[in-house]
Amino acid sequence: MLRRLPLANPIQRFQPGHVEYDPGEAPEVGLEIYEDVTKNIVSANDSPDLSFRYSLNPYRGCAHGCAYCYARPSHEYWGFGSGTDFERRLLVKPNAPELLAQTFERKSWQGELLVFSGNTDCYQPLEARYELTRRCLMVCRDYRNPVHIITKSTLIERDIELLQELHAVASVGISVSVTFWDAEVARAIEPYVPTPRRRIETIRRLAAAGLPVIVHVAPVIVGLSDRDMIPILEAAREAGARSAMMMPVRLPGSVAEVFEARLRETLPLRAERVLSLIRAMHGGKLNDPRFGMRQRGEGRYYDALTQTFEATCRRLGFEALPDPKTRTFRRPAAPPAPAPAPGAQLKLF
Repeated sequence: MLRRLPLANPIQRFQPGHVEYDPGEAPEVGLEIYEDVTKNIVSANDSPDLSFRYSLNPYRGCAHGCAYCYARPSHEYWGFGSGTDFERRLLVKPNAPELLAQTFERKSWQGELLVFSGNTDCYQPLEARYELTRRCLMVCRDYRNPVHIITKSTLIERDIELLQELHAVASVGISVSVTFWDAEVARAIEPYVPTPRRRIETIRRLAAAGLPVIVHVAPVIVGLSDRDMIPILEAAREAGARSAMMMPVRLPGSVAEVFEARLRETLPLRAERVLSLIRAMHGGKLNDPRFGMRQRGEGRYYDALTQTFEATCRRLGFEALPDPKTRTFRRPAAPPAPAPAPGAQLKLF
C-alpha cells in the first residue's frame, strides 16, 4: 500500500546534515515521495552470488540516477517505470527504525550481519530529510548488531560519530563505490552522485575516524571505466581504504534499455564499443542471469581485468576483505525508545 506524501520543505542552512550539489548537478525534475507502509524491514536472500544474507533498505528508488543500477526493475513491482520513475518517484519507509527494533526482539534473530543497503543507496539525498538510515543505525548500536554499509554518498559523513559508537560495541564496515575517475563521464552515467574525487575525500574522513573502509571499483564498465580502475585504487589506498573489490557491470531486464539509451545520448561515439565489450564478457548478452555468474564475467578480457585488479591490490598493500565481529548482539534490558523522526513534535512535560 502506497500513500503520496507532500514534498518536504527545502533543507535549511542550519541543518547539520544536508546535500549540496555542484553547479549543474541538481535534478531538473521534481520528486514525488510516497510512503511505503511495509510490515517487514529486513530482507533475506539465499543467492550464492551475494556474500550476505540480510539487508535493510529504508528507501525504494534512488535519486542518484545511475544508469547502470541493477535495482531499477524492482520499481516495476509498484507500477512505476524503471527509468525516470526510479529516480524521481521515491518511496520511504517511515517506520523502518521501529520495525528493525521489532525484528531484533524476535527470538529468531541471532545478531547476524545486516547490510545497508542491498538495493538502493541508504544515504541518497532523501536521507538528509528523513534520517531513516541514521535512526536504524541507532537501533543497531543499542542492540550491538554488526552492520555493513554500501554507499556513494558523502552524507554518511554526518554519522561518523554514531558509526564510531557502533563500531566500538559491534562492528561497522563501509563500502564506498567509485565507478569512474573521469568526472565528465561520471556526470553522464551517474548524474546526481558526488564527484569521484569528493567520494575519495569521504573515504579519507571515514578512515581518519578509525572506521574500516572498502573501496568498491564497481561496476566496471568495459570500454568506459576499466581504464579508471588503477587510479581509483591508488587514490583510495592513499586516502586510507583498507580493502578493495571489483565487479563488472551487469544489466538485468530493463536496466539494459535504460543504460543503452543514456549511453547513446551522452556518449554516442563510445556506445557501440562499450556494448560490444559488455556482451563479450557475458556470453554475447548484456547480462548473464546464471547463479554464480551474475557478479562475474568470462572471457579473456574479464580475465585480464581481474589480473590487473589483483596485481594492483597487491602492489598497493590492500588487505583481504575483513570479517565482521560476531556474537556482539545483545538485547537491552528494556527496548530503547526510538529516536524521534526529524521535525516530530516533542513533549514539553
